[in-house]
Amino acid sequence: MEETNKNKKKLRILTGIIGFPIVALILIFGNVYIIDILMAGVAILTLNEYYNAFQIKLRIRYIGYMACMLIALIHILPIIQILPIILAITIAILFLDIILTNMKSSFNDIVLILFGICYITLFIGFIPLIYGLNNGKFLIWYIFFSAWGTDTFAYFTGMKFGKHRFTQISPKKTIEGCVGGIVGSTLVLLIYTAILNKNVGINLNYIYISIIGVVLSVLSQIGDLSASTIKRTVQIKDFGNIIPGHGGMLDRIDSILFIAPFTYLFLTIMLGG
Repeated sequence: MEETNKNKKKLRILTGIIGFPIVALILIFGNVYIIDILMAGVAILTLNEYYNAFQIKLRIRYIGYMACMLIALIHILPIIQILPIILAITIAILFLDIILTNMKSSFNDIVLILFGICYITLFIGFIPLIYGLNNGKFLIWYIFFSAWGTDTFAYFTGMKFGKHRFTQISPKKTIEGCVGGIVGSTLVLLIYTAILNKNVGINLNYIYISIIGVVLSVLSQIGDLSASTIKRTVQIKDFGNIIPGHGGMLDRIDSILFIAPFTYLFLTIMLGG
């Protein structure tokens, strides 16, 4: 068992070493349309894992996949402006399916479908929105540095100093690790902000970034525990195995999901819309 865990950790590290440059190259040399399409694909993969976890009927999954495909059009059509209409149409279609099939689908199916669209599709949609901001190619890294910084510093701080268990949802997490993740990721964001302010001229306020760093780190950990809650509910270890050493796509981006909407909110406020 111990040898298996060591091999998994090595595989996680190797995947990160290979994966990070690929992600970086796409974000640096891509454009909004490439990122839109990429995020739509990520959303479909992630939502499919979520549907598999809850064993959602294949017949009604299509409405979620269609919602994911709208991300690819986020800089072509006014998706955000018509979002309430899209949600209303989605709800109507789902209830119509129940009516026309004599309740082969249930109200619980509708709830799970809609929650998946909001939790995964809607949250992922904020990533291309941030990328589309002025200097978005630089600002997008606030999401990833916050998520990865929290995860990395929480892990090593917990390994070194962790004594007090935080929650039964994830027994290995400690209070010390959670605090270390917050402090470490906030420092990473401050260093990154200093680099941007000096070389790009964005001129972000360090006090605001410190506060935002703490909030995003807390949200990152909520995102991680939220995914763990779902896995405990449906009694699975991982959402999939698409990423070696990490499990499924949702296992890898659970923290990013929660961070993205709030990063967009904070950045647009700081940058004056």
